[in-house]
Amino acid sequence: MLFTGEYEHTIDAKHRLAIPSEIRSRLDPEREGEAFYLVPGPNGALWLWPERTFEQMAGVMERSLLPAEEMLEFEELMFPQASRLELDKAGRVRLPERMIRQAELGQQVMILGVRDHLELRDPGQWEEIRKQKLARQGEIMLRARRALDRHQQGGGTDRP
Repeated sequence: MLFTGEYEHTIDAKHRLAIPSEIRSRLDPEREGEAFYLVPGPNGALWLWPERTFEQMAGVMERSLLPAEEMLEFEELMFPQASRLELDKAGRVRLPERMIRQAELGQQVMILGVRDHLELRDPGQWEEIRKQKLARQGEIMLRARRALDRHQQGGGTDRP
């Protein structure tokens, strides 16, 4: 599923966050699953992955009794922090309090569609980041194009 758009929502007193109806209506439980995985992203935001997408990506990682040091560190960091979040009947997920604190989220939150996942950010922080990125839009687009070209030529798995 392709995630796009910006949505401002509220985290309620019970730490529940409604997934936007525009997104929920497009989710296919057969393809994406019936839950999300929440993980801290490398950019400080919280990343929400559809259940099956996250599990498929985790399954692609090399399995070994002796994983490479980089993978061992990554796995020890990523998977203990990951939380599986089920949608309730109202289309909400309950965010772990520790993750809310870690991402410095308040009651208001921006839900961003970022291609294959959603990101949760503080609205004020997102506005500043967004302004900075828009000021560098041409440069960012050229760098993404170069990364995509390298990837298509077999030169790496850079994410554009």
